[in-house]
Formats: sequence, C-alpha cells, structure tokens
Amino acid sequence: MSFSYTLPGALSAQLEATLADWTTGGKVARLWNKDATLWTNSGEEKWLGWLDVVDQQVANVQQLKDFQSEVKARGFANVLLLGMGGSSLCPEVLQMTFGAPGFHVLDSTDPAQVKAFEKKVDIANTLFFVSSKSGSTLEPNIFKQYFFDLAKKPENFVAITDPGSHMEKVATDDKFWKIFHGLPSIGGRYSALSNFGMAPAAAMGLDMDRFLGNAATMVKACKSPAAASNPGVLLGAILGVAGNAGHDKVTIVASPEIHDFGAWLEQLIAESTGKIGKGLIPVDREDLGLPSAYGTDRVFAYVRLEGAVDAVQEAAIDVLEQNGHIVLRITIADKYQLGAEFFRWEIATAVAGTVLGINTFDQPDVEASKIETKKLTTQYEATGSLPAEEPVFEGEGMKLFPAGALVPREQTLISYMRAHLDRIGPGDYFGLLAYIEMTAEHEKALQKIRMAIRDRKKVATCLGFGPRFLHSTGQAYKGGPNSGVFLQLTCDDAADLAVPGQRFTFGVVKAAQARGDFAVLAERHRRALRIHLPVDLKSSLELLHDAVLRSI
Repeated sequence: MSFSYTLPGALSAQLEATLADWTTGGKVARLWNKDATLWTNSGEEKWLGWLDVVDQQVANVQQLKDFQSEVKARGFANVLLLGMGGSSLCPEVLQMTFGAPGFHVLDSTDPAQVKAFEKKVDIANTLFFVSSKSGSTLEPNIFKQYFFDLAKKPENFVAITDPGSHMEKVATDDKFWKIFHGLPSIGGRYSALSNFGMAPAAAMGLDMDRFLGNAATMVKACKSPAAASNPGVLLGAILGVAGNAGHDKVTIVASPEIHDFGAWLEQLIAESTGKIGKGLIPVDREDLGLPSAYGTDRVFAYVRLEGAVDAVQEAAIDVLEQNGHIVLRITIADKYQLGAEFFRWEIATAVAGTVLGINTFDQPDVEASKIETKKLTTQYEATGSLPAEEPVFEGEGMKLFPAGALVPREQTLISYMRAHLDRIGPGDYFGLLAYIEMTAEHEKALQKIRMAIRDRKKVATCLGFGPRFLHSTGQAYKGGPNSGVFLQLTCDDAADLAVPGQRFTFGVVKAAQARGDFAVLAERHRRALRIHLPVDLKSSLELLHDAVLRSI
C-alpha cells in the first residue's frame, strides 16, 4: 500500500503549514480523544464512534464468522439487502468488488427496479437484510413491507439497526431470524466497518479476519502524532487545503475491478463536507479526458489496484499530472486492502472538515428533502393524488419545469436546454439527477449526455440515480457551494407497484421524492431544470442527448 501526491508550489506551502499545525497542536491525539473543538464544537463528539469500531469488530470477529457459517449452512440461493445510503453503499462496493454470487442490493423506489430485483431472486430461498440505522427511513420500511409480504418467512429476515429503533421493534414483533445492532455514535456514511457493512460482508463469504486485519493496520497508522506520516491526516489535509484554494471537485478514479469504491466515497465526501455554502464535490465515473477538458478546480484521486491496472486509465492520469493537475495516487496490493481504505478515507474526510471549518457529521439538507417528501406522501394518503403541476413547456413528449425564471429565445426544447446550460460558468459543475430505473442501458445513455457537457463546457459533471443520491450527494448539491447546475429527469412508469398497508405506491413515493428534491433545490436558489419523460425512455434519452448536443 502506497500514497503519493503532486501539488502546486503555493499549495505545498499551505499543506506544510497545516501539517505542522496538526503536529505541534497535538491534533491527532485530540481527534482520537473525540475533541469537538477540532470542528465547530456543536456536538461532533457524539458521532465519533467509528474511531473505535474496528478494534471492537476485531475483538468480536467470531460472532461474524459464526453468522457466516450459519448462512452457509442454511443454503440460501440469494441474499437481498434492502437499504439506502450508508446502509447499502458499503455492501454494494463489496459485492461488486468481490463478485459475491447471488448477493443483491436494492436502494431505489423506482417500481421497475423493485420488480427487477424481485425477479432476480428466489423469494422463498432468499436471505433478506433490512438495513436502517434509525428505523424511520421511508425506503427500507416500504422495502420491508413489500418483500416481507411476498416471502411470508420471518426466519429469512435479518435487521441491522440501532438499539431501540423502530426497526428493532418491527424485527422483534415480526420474529426476524437475527438483529445486528449498529452504534448510535456512528452516522450512516461512517458505518462501513460497523455491522452495517460487516454483517453483509460475512454473508457474502469474505475472509473477515483478513478484511478487518487490514482495517486495523490502517487504524494503527492513523494514530501517528506526526501528521505528515499519518495516512489519513495527510490525505485529509491535502483535500482541505486544495478545497479552500478552489480545487473543490474531487474526481475519483479507480481501477476497474474496484470501480464501485467511488460510489461509497461520493457519499462520504459529499454528505460530510457539503454544507453552509462550502464543501468538496465528488465526481465519480466521469471518463478521463485530455487535460484540455478540465478547468483548474480539480483534484484527481486515483485508487489503483496493483496487478489489475488499466493501461489507458494509467496513461491518462500520467498526462494530467504532467500538465499540472493535482493528482493523488493510492496503490493497494489486493482487494482486501479496501478494509484499510474505508478507514483512511473516513479519517481524511473528518480532517478535511476541520480545515474547511465545518461540522463533518451532520446532514441538514438531507433532512430538508425528507420533510418535503413526507408532505407530499401525506397529501397523497389524504387525497389520493399529488398536487397538480403546470409545465412551462410541453413538446416532443417532454414536460419542462424550471426552478425560478428561465427565459428561452423560442418555445422549443432545444432553446430551453440552451438557456439552462448557458448558466454554467467556470468553476461550476453539472449534475444529472435521474429518477429512472438504474440499468446499464440507461447509465450509458446518461453518461453520453454528461460527457458531452464536460467536453463542451470544461466543467465537472456528476450523475446520480434517484432516490439513492438523496442519501449521498444530495446534501452537497443543496447545502454546498452554489456552483451546481442541475438537470433532473423524472418519468412516467410503465407499471406501478403497491406498497402493502399503504395507499401510496412505489411510483408515488418516487415522484414525491423527486418533487421534494426539486423543491429544496429551488428554495436554495440552485439553477435547476426538471424534464419529465414519457414511458419510452430509450427514445426519450436519445432525443434528450440530441437536444443537449444542439444546445451547447
């Protein structure tokens, strides 16, 4: 495992000063002593349980290994984890990295996506994880209602939740097979190495001693009082110093076999740092281009897997570095060293927050979206419909809803698109927020749109599927710097799914989440445009891509 970085001269001096301050000020010890004054002294000490969780897991690893043996003995054909954000992203990374057969993660209320996962598994022979820290999060609750009603086998259900939560009561009342507890002192995005990540890892069949052993090695290294030799503190100081200097688009590049690590990093960075008008904007899965495709606001964080390096990716990183861009290189020897990387980046993000001057552990704007969604679903329960909407333009099968005034030269789709994309300026970023089924085909179509905008506008671009990004990057989009220009996509659903015991459906929940998300973007004066697409998404996305190309 190795780490190297390149910084411009001015930033190198600032980094040295920051590291010296951490060393002479004994800040590493203060971090491990859970000193909230490192941040804003507004309750941060209540959220630092993740500092100790690796040691606790190592001490109690036999419980995870016993569970692993029990899962194997029961011979489940599939495992389906139902969760959102911090409850689902680490298991997704591990599944995609280690290729666990039969393991799936559902984190979308899109009815087509829910139905697709239902079809992927043998319901009667599936182990279901219902993963929710608070137990009050809407999505895991309705996932549980849907699949519990289908399976009718409580002995196939396992809950991961905090002690005393609503979900613990539900799991107890419904006689779940097991309940794994989280720690109330660990927020969702810092929970990878807690039971929220490690119980699913055990069910996948990972070598728990090896994985947690790598994490423990990093924990020890991150206790070094010398900041320059502390891997987590050094990385965090670089990110914070660079962010304060305007290099606030952290572009994640990872070797293909570990590419999904970026999905977890997105949440950690965005939700931790994007608030009170400040923050780092993570950029994941944006294909690397020539140096001319980028502005001066990037940091390229390259996580490379030794022995499985992509030659094209490696060459592109080399060229970016040679042309003066900030490049951070982390090399891991094997996939099991991701255990160490989870912890390194948790420390780094906490440290970056101290440099940026923010509370790294709250997420006020995530809650704002939840409140708006709740208002809409409550109205639907009472009246049987969502509030009526009036588009500013309707044509070619699409309906347009801008946030604030948007004045096109003509009443055409292309003219509206041009007016919206012309609002992108230097130092901005473009966010494509798609409330549609997350499939390879849809992602490919959306990637074409974001890359066209990146190459023409020379700005960072982000792609998020809703509602999963609401529990991830959504915090930074609403609470971070007002440098985002957003295109939200919603769609008609070909078929809907009922939620047992509720009047609303999965499609209604998804629509309410999209509208709640858009309402908060508008309230925060974000530059946003919503386009509602018809059922034929393939043709609609092709038409949208053409409109983007003709408008930039």
